[in-house]
Amino acid sequence: MNEKNAVLNISIGGFIGLLILIFGWPNYSVWEKEMAGKAQLREAEWTKQIAIEEAKAKFESAALHAQAEVERAKGVAEANEIIGDSLKGNNEYLKYLMIDSMRDMDTQLIYIPTEAGLPILEARNK
Repeated sequence: MNEKNAVLNISIGGFIGLLILIFGWPNYSVWEKEMAGKAQLREAEWTKQIAIEEAKAKFESAALHAQAEVERAKGVAEANEIIGDSLKGNNEYLKYLMIDSMRDMDTQLIYIPTEAGLPILEARNK
């Protein structure tokens, strides 16, 4: 009798397992797809959040670069004003700088402005 009960228990267990498989598999399949969908949705949300944070970082970086460029331009403008003010009324010094810079030039033809604003077209160094 024990063998019959064991076989019967195995048969009943197998039948119950088969019923669970038949009725449970579709529900498991739906649950699995639902979990996969939720995982994809979470991943999409994270990807979107990462893209937004990267865009914010680029925007802040661009704004800081623009501020730095404005500050640099202010410095250049101030330097130009200082240099311009210091050169006012110093025509002789400017002429000296021009002549001094010509000494280092390796050219054969030099155009020099005259009082009338017209250059001397040709002056040869022989």
